Amino acid sequence: MAISLTIRRLLTIQPIELPVFHPIAIKLQHLLETPDYKIDEVISLANEDQSLAGQILKMANSTVYMGRVRTETIKDAVIRLGAVQVSNLAMAASQASIHVSDHPVINGFMQSLWQHSHACAVGSRWLIRAAGYPHHADQAYMAGLLHDIGKLYLLKALERLNKAGVAQAALEESLLLEIFEELHVEQGCRLMQHWNMPKIYYNVVANHHDANFDTTDSVLTAVRLVNAVCKVKGIGLVKDETIDLKELPETALLEVASEEFEDLYDLMDDSLDFSL
Repeated sequence: MAISLTIRRLLTIQPIELPVFHPIAIKLQHLLETPDYKIDEVISLANEDQSLAGQILKMANSTVYMGRVRTETIKDAVIRLGAVQVSNLAMAASQASIHVSDHPVINGFMQSLWQHSHACAVGSRWLIRAAGYPHHADQAYMAGLLHDIGKLYLLKALERLNKAGVAQAALEESLLLEIFEELHVEQGCRLMQHWNMPKIYYNVVANHHDANFDTTDSVLTAVRLVNAVCKVKGIGLVKDETIDLKELPETALLEVASEEFEDLYDLMDDSLDFSL
């Protein structure tokens, strides 16, 4: 079923301010881009929204993230995890709360999309460390979380159109998947540019499906490989068990051994247990 020109036009002209980012999470990302930010600024900003602060702490204390000591305050979290990871958790926590809808079809897609994005974030962080690039771990986490942000935007746009009595036909599963395939990279890049997100994340959004990708970009390479793992395991909207992970160029580039894939599988399975 082809996407009609009308639906395509309606989706691409929706306001860029649709709720796909929490303002505090965006402010934290921009704060950390400044070379002279202070830890107290991170703590103060993260505490501005008490609901978000509570979600950050819940995530920090979940099995996927928790260390030996339980984190009771945002300050504790920053001390234990670092300002960048707390900023990333703010984005992740806010994304989890945004992936909901009153419409059953859209909500089902959003829940699957959240599981996929979170698994990609956790998996990319682990994989890039295992590949010998621990200094890129926080970037890989955020890149994995945001690589499919265009799909969330499209779902929010469809939700808005549906409430206005428009584009009900677009909520058929097959058409939704076709809309994602055709538009999610384009709309994801539009979002990243509008919110002035760091170039490293824009590049992942733009190129996570591109066959001619930059093989020197370790963050992009890690996200692409973890994205493929998700497809093999069926974490998300697509399942494809025919993918041979050992034969992918990303596997060779990151020198991933077979036993490391097993560890990665276990970690990504654990990531599915998290919900806000």
